Amino acid sequence: MMEIFEQASKAVEELFAVADNLKEGDIIVVGCSTSEVAGKRIGTGSSEEIAHTLMDAILPAVKRRGLYLAVQCCEHLNRALVVERQCMERYDLQQVWVRPQLHAGGAMAMRSYELFDAPVMVEDLRGLARAGIDIGDTLIGMHLRCVVVDVRPSCRKIGEANLVMARTRPKYVGGPRAIYEENAPR
Repeated sequence: MMEIFEQASKAVEELFAVADNLKEGDIIVVGCSTSEVAGKRIGTGSSEEIAHTLMDAILPAVKRRGLYLAVQCCEHLNRALVVERQCMERYDLQQVWVRPQLHAGGAMAMRSYELFDAPVMVEDLRGLARAGIDIGDTLIGMHLRCVVVDVRPSCRKIGEANLVMARTRPKYVGGPRAIYEENAPR
């Protein structure tokens, strides 16, 4: 568990180092298969212990920066997300009525529901997340803003699960005559 904690801590810090345009109140989405972290096929070995370890690494780092964490459920809950009520209200997200369980939502969603101050479930983020961490090929892209830019972590796995991270940037528009600011957000 210590290795998983260290890998997750390092990954989130690397993401924040690259996604330097994040500001207080932005949303970061996390999708995770604890089964994949344990070296099993997604959905076949959910682990509350792994979820506890990962949330211990990720949630404090997100909170320190004043960001909202959104934790994606599995496809059995249509990839609904656990967020803080304040996040739902700020971004006018659509609440849905369900509570994640180990095999319907997943261990990470279940743990976040336990840890959040005022957890609610929302249908989706309407593409408002500014950064994301995908642990175990859970497909978080639908929750990210356009344009998504991959972040190459120094460690490509957490446990046995593939690690993919992303940040977003504003769209470039205009064409060959357009002028872009020198210090435009990356």
